[in-house]
Amino acid sequence: MKDILLNIWMLCATLCMGSCSSSDDPQGGQDNPPSQTDQGIHTVKAPLYWSIYEHCWKQERAGVPSDKMDFTEKQWAEVIDWVAKELKPYGYTMLCTDGFIPMLATDATGYMTQYGSVPLKKLVEMCRAKGLELGVYDNPLWLHGPDNTPIAGTNGRTFGDLKYKNGDPVAHPDKGDLWFWWAVATHDGAKEYIDGFFKHYSDLGIKYIRMDFLSWYEDGNDRGLGVVGRGYGRECYEKALQYICESAKKYGVFTSLVMPHLYKGAELESKYGHMARIVADTGNGGWGHISDNDRRKSYGTWPNCNNQFDGFVYWSKVAGRGGMIMDGDFLRLNTLSTDAEREFAVSLQLMAGGPVTVADLPGSIGNHLKFYQNQELLQLNKDRFAGKPLSNSLIDAKNQIWYGQMSDGSWVVGIFNRDNSQKSFSVKLSELGIKGSRKMRDLWKHQDEGEADRIDVTLGAHACKIIKLN
Repeated sequence: MKDILLNIWMLCATLCMGSCSSSDDPQGGQDNPPSQTDQGIHTVKAPLYWSIYEHCWKQERAGVPSDKMDFTEKQWAEVIDWVAKELKPYGYTMLCTDGFIPMLATDATGYMTQYGSVPLKKLVEMCRAKGLELGVYDNPLWLHGPDNTPIAGTNGRTFGDLKYKNGDPVAHPDKGDLWFWWAVATHDGAKEYIDGFFKHYSDLGIKYIRMDFLSWYEDGNDRGLGVVGRGYGRECYEKALQYICESAKKYGVFTSLVMPHLYKGAELESKYGHMARIVADTGNGGWGHISDNDRRKSYGTWPNCNNQFDGFVYWSKVAGRGGMIMDGDFLRLNTLSTDAEREFAVSLQLMAGGPVTVADLPGSIGNHLKFYQNQELLQLNKDRFAGKPLSNSLIDAKNQIWYGQMSDGSWVVGIFNRDNSQKSFSVKLSELGIKGSRKMRDLWKHQDEGEADRIDVTLGAHACKIIKLN
């Protein structure tokens, strides 16, 4: 159901020009990085993991009703074995659920305990048996249980007490909420409810939560669909993120913020969350999601950009080592047309410091696993590397040159050709703040390429070159 509406959004997106910045200045007056304290949470690297997204996407496209959609214990066992064998040796340590499949609360806590036909406890055990972890798609502001479910740590408060009440200050009091029962963070008991959410998952052994539809909670607006909910306001949204941050930190849970508007230069998201989505959903994948959808455009609301490359460029001012991690959403390498595009897609995530999230299935990946298994390139993730583009303007071709420094003092430069034809690039290392000549190594070819003080390269369509400088 989620992606049916998001498909509608994608059809409408190009018509919604009110919030689109001018093509003369696609940055749209983006604010500088927030000055607030980041709560001391930006000390972790982006995750490397597998997501069930592609399976769910295909099931929905095949017309399977959401209440009939599932991933059986046998299917989980097969994919866990596959991840353990093919991806774990390269640093991929987790599998994660997503939406689509029923998220069930089956005990007195009122929190999610089951994903389709399989209990979360069972999934955790299956992952642990292979040295892996389970991440969960859920939101600490969603109410799964009945209204009379008691909230631990309160004096008689229940889930029902957290729901909207007439008189609550909301953006659209004449509208109802689409899909979700939301916990209003300013209500008594909300802090305890959110704390209970993170304790629940921590007790299960789950340390990664991917929380979706935050833009709908903040102001009830969707750029393509219009008004989709009441919108609980900036103050309530910040209170919710504050409680989430406090409890996630308390229990050691990584927070992934999905579908945020990122108002005021991601002021709140970069303060309270480990990672935030900076681009539209992967959907059908393909080169459009990597680089071409709505190219060189940015918007004032979620999704600020409709392709990964523009999203990473646009938010590069805010993110970086020691800051918010940019999430470009899932990769489906099987939907790309060439090996050059596959190298480009994986390289982009790692050059920007984002996660590499494998959504390909064992039956769809074909012979493309090798692009997820580049040990030299994956060292960037291990090092918490986060590069920057030479220009953060969406209309400046220099944004196709990315660079950054590893913790050992070496540099990594990435050059990306987004065009549909061959293109030549030339960049002096001094333009990147790198002095003198350096020894160069191509991280895809795994070859040393001599020493120079500049990089001159001709790249085919949709190709890239990633060079380590020592």
